Amino acid sequence: MNKADIISKVHEVLDTTKTEAEKVVDTVFETITNAMKDGDQVSIAGFGIFEAKMRDAREARNPRTGEVVKVPAMRVPKFRAAKSLKESVK
Repeated sequence: MNKADIISKVHEVLDTTKTEAEKVVDTVFETITNAMKDGDQVSIAGFGIFEAKMRDAREARNPRTGEVVKVPAMRVPKFRAAKSLKESVK
């Protein structure tokens, strides 16, 4: 399933135009993204938690050359699935 499939499903459920359904889906994704950029946590009951975590600086190895490369510290997105989501997927 991809973004277009989600838009089609929202279009069916809301009985709106595809353009309006696309705006709804884009708004949800943008809201989650902007909250994570601001350092906030987005918790959706029964689904999970989206958050941005700091990853420490580290040394990695280039698999082709074997050269050691320094990777700087950075913020990365993280998702933790809710218990009910985990159980429904089993």
